[in-house]
Amino acid sequence: MKKNRAVVLLLCILLIVAGITYVDIFGTDSTGAGSASDIKLGLDLAGGVSITYQVVGEETPDATDMQDTIAKLQQRVENYSTEAIVYQEGLDRINIEIPGVTDANAILQELGRPGALYFIAETDSEGNANYTGQMVQDADGNIGTQYVLNKTIEELMAEGSIKLEGTDVKDARGGSIQTNMGSEYAVDLTMTDEGAKKFADATRNAYEKGETLGIYYDGSIISAPKVEAVLTDGNAQITHMESFEAAEKLASTIRIGGLKLELEELHSKVVGAQLGVDAIETSLLAGAIGLIIVALFMICVYRIPGVASVVGLASYVALVVLLLNGFDMTLTLSGIAGIILSIGMAVDANVIIFARIREELAAGKTVKNAIKTGFDKALSAIIDGNITTLIAAVVLLFLGPGSVQGFAQTLALGIVLSMFTSLLVTRVVLNAFYALGAKSVKLYGVAKERKPLQILQKKWIFFGISLAAIAAGFIAMGVFRAKTGDALNYSLDFKGGTAVTVTFDHAMSLEEANRDVVPLIEQLTGSAVQVQTVQESNEVIFKTDTLNVDQRESLTEMLTSTFGITEDRITSETISSTISDEMKSDTIIAVLVAIVCMLIYIRIRFTDIRFGISSILALIHDVLVVLAFYAIARVSVSNTFVACMLTIVGYSINATIVIFDRIRENMRGSSDKDTLREVADRSITQTMSRSIFTSLTTFIMVAVLYVLGVTSIKDFALPLMVGIVCGTYSSICLAGSLWYIFRTKFAPKKSKSKK
Repeated sequence: MKKNRAVVLLLCILLIVAGITYVDIFGTDSTGAGSASDIKLGLDLAGGVSITYQVVGEETPDATDMQDTIAKLQQRVENYSTEAIVYQEGLDRINIEIPGVTDANAILQELGRPGALYFIAETDSEGNANYTGQMVQDADGNIGTQYVLNKTIEELMAEGSIKLEGTDVKDARGGSIQTNMGSEYAVDLTMTDEGAKKFADATRNAYEKGETLGIYYDGSIISAPKVEAVLTDGNAQITHMESFEAAEKLASTIRIGGLKLELEELHSKVVGAQLGVDAIETSLLAGAIGLIIVALFMICVYRIPGVASVVGLASYVALVVLLLNGFDMTLTLSGIAGIILSIGMAVDANVIIFARIREELAAGKTVKNAIKTGFDKALSAIIDGNITTLIAAVVLLFLGPGSVQGFAQTLALGIVLSMFTSLLVTRVVLNAFYALGAKSVKLYGVAKERKPLQILQKKWIFFGISLAAIAAGFIAMGVFRAKTGDALNYSLDFKGGTAVTVTFDHAMSLEEANRDVVPLIEQLTGSAVQVQTVQESNEVIFKTDTLNVDQRESLTEMLTSTFGITEDRITSETISSTISDEMKSDTIIAVLVAIVCMLIYIRIRFTDIRFGISSILALIHDVLVVLAFYAIARVSVSNTFVACMLTIVGYSINATIVIFDRIRENMRGSSDKDTLREVADRSITQTMSRSIFTSLTTFIMVAVLYVLGVTSIKDFALPLMVGIVCGTYSSICLAGSLWYIFRTKFAPKKSKSKK
């Protein structure tokens, strides 16, 4: 690369990074609002709309029907945001919280009234029309058919014109299909077993008369497709939809109309963030400070390559902010976890590359050749580590529940961007620096020859330490379960509790509520408290562990005497967990599928299943040790628990893959005199700086977040720090030893293991 070209290239990269950063902060229009301010934030960071539904009817609804309704509503509201939550309030109420929106009326209008879907015959038994259609033109000039019901639902029900109800529909999906005329949009319907019989009768009746079958929902007929055949297998298709959005909207409406319970809106309100403005500001400050410390660390340790990595890291951060807004992702604490992990992986890729460059310089190569060879040799470890974690992210994105999908989205985005910036941006900048005259070996550093550490010789000591830590966790869980009934310190997200709504004499900010009210409630109840303010009102919602009658009375007495409010301005309701059993099972299934997919990938790439099994065992070890920490330290197990564990899974597998990649490489170049033990010990020693430096930089990011963060962020950051340390320990002290044991005990066929 010529000097003039290098100057131009470097300036272009710096200008692009500066330009993206400017767009992130200030935007491109006169409002002065950049991409960063437009990123959707979750309920925990920004608040949103809260809607409470009441079950229609005088009798208390069946618990199974309530859970079924909540599960289906959860799927429906995730169309607005993957971070939306649905939970039970009292015996016959369901609460929906949707982040990132402020217009409750618009949500209610689009969501409609759940549980009011009917399939109506076009005419009754005497040939009288049940509904009629007329051509109308909307505000955009589009012409369509509007249907008017000629009778009441009660009359239609009595005369038998209602052929099916929403509960007869098992599923509805919108999409595109291929026909002789090309592609068109449609809705696929699947009926229940009982619904299939009813649907066969309904379509036979309509087909013989040459009529339509009206789909009625929430006060109007939303579709009246012509029946063109008798459908007896319980499957149907509504064709000739004008767009994919129209098909998906109709399918979604049919799904929500298929709820077992009919609901009516009780009230709706806009709630404030659960963590407040301070949480966002401190998180941003912590992120900035962490990045500065990491940048200084990289420059001090790696010199010129460190400067190149800082440019790459700056481009990574700028692109993440831009694309979070561009892809319309909702950012929560779980999402922040995904970004932290991907930042660590971005630094990790640079550390692997720079260590390789120093090794090549130690071997006597020129700086130019060392840079080229260093990137080439580091490529396989970077790709394998990132793709393995990306596989997990993709599986979680498609199979995981909404809260996990938010984590998976940001993690997947971060991994792709980190590979781009590490392998392309950093390389171009480093070559540009070389072309500008940074050719001295002193500016890059030379790897020192280190005597291999005897890690495998002490493997049983390390195994003993790990087993003791895991056993201590299980013992602690058993003790606490016997004493309190809960093995872990579960928060409201997992076990539900009591929501106390208080109307104060003045509008109270979240910070005021946390300062003046929360300590009093915690002292009285002995449990943690979540707070939400209600916009444009004096209401504040306090959520705590389930309170008995005496505790509720004591709480009411304390609030009235301390804040001078009357009892009628205090209401209490029992609420269910926001993390349902279905979400737990979905998460477990998604994680297991991800582990299997990672195992398959490692088997293909490393051609030795022992690498895969060893890496998975090291991963399970890290999860169990962190779980032990949760149990012993009594850290609150909230909705961030899942994100924390998933972050540790991604971090652990990435760290282990790097060591296994070096073992694989050294085995190719080993002589007959080299034993497997020596190869493993040498590989661990060679990657030691990578393991320590990557862990240190990621640890710095999380530690600053812990020091500056609010309580909820501390409860998230502390176990994550333990996981980072544990992941480093397992990759260095356990993974290689596990592989060695499997390799010697189950040696490959037609070959002799070198011990």
